[in-house]
Amino acid sequence: MGGSTQTEPLKLTDVPGMFLAADLETMAELEEEVKESRPPLRIVWRNIFTFSFAHLLALIGAYQFFFVAKWQTCVWAVLLHQIAIMGVTSGAHRLWSHRSFKATTTARVIFMLACTLAHQNDVIEWARDHRCHHKWTDTEADPHNSKRGFFYSHVGWLLTKKSDKLKKMGSKIDISDLHNDPVLAFQRRHYHPLVINICFLLPAAIPVYFWGENPLVGFYVASMFRYIFTLNSTFLINSAAHMFGYKPYDASITPVESVWTNIQAAGEGGHNFHHTFPQDYRTSEFSRLTNSTRLLLDCMAYFGMVYDRKTVSDEAIRRQMERKGEGAHSHSH
Repeated sequence: MGGSTQTEPLKLTDVPGMFLAADLETMAELEEEVKESRPPLRIVWRNIFTFSFAHLLALIGAYQFFFVAKWQTCVWAVLLHQIAIMGVTSGAHRLWSHRSFKATTTARVIFMLACTLAHQNDVIEWARDHRCHHKWTDTEADPHNSKRGFFYSHVGWLLTKKSDKLKKMGSKIDISDLHNDPVLAFQRRHYHPLVINICFLLPAAIPVYFWGENPLVGFYVASMFRYIFTLNSTFLINSAAHMFGYKPYDASITPVESVWTNIQAAGEGGHNFHHTFPQDYRTSEFSRLTNSTRLLLDCMAYFGMVYDRKTVSDEAIRRQMERKGEGAHSHSH
């Protein structure tokens, strides 16, 4: 469990070539192609039924969370939500999609199990989609293109077939590092039984076994309500964090900064910062007070489970704000 617990500042010269920097030239070409009209969406009715049914069960769970469930079950559901969302933000996002730090095998297994609890596809699939999102943000090669509207970028992209353009561009993304990780290969190989047990059965069974919760209440609250709540918390980064906020680091891109999305998504709401400096493990300029994922990673680094955390220097951030941020004009005076 060795490795440095120090962060590793990226030099100014590293910034333009950062891993997963946007491909601006291709993005412009992709937008030019759809200047007249965007290709029609092909609906997947099975997904619409599945998502609708899951949200209906979650609504029942929400009612039971506030009015029926035992307090222990409510605490359990909140704890599972925190574990699941940080599995996504720490593991699927900052570690595997962006390679913004390194982690021991033990830490990677923990992140993988937490990602399975969140159930947002296996990590290899999640990270491939996310790499497309950063490479060609808000174009037809972005899985959740916000230029198709709030609903589409939030959940609609999962209710439709992937476009031919997305499939073509997605095949160009290198994910060999993900396939070569034995932890991720194991998860992908056994994904369905892992999800059934970790995301749905165990969360419901533990309240029944340990404090005598009603089995249906345990399922509705700790499994369904918790799962859908976590899902929508992370989806808001694809939708709201591309629409409602400010742009202090790069005014030319769609991602924005938002303190409230930062809180509800465990530190992912500094989205303008994140798309400007995609390999910074902090993903935002907000403090550990609202960036709980950064706090977790710093604690794990203290124990040697996480190391080689990458950060952009304050100097590079300042120069970027002066050059391209919304406040660039005022900074220059």
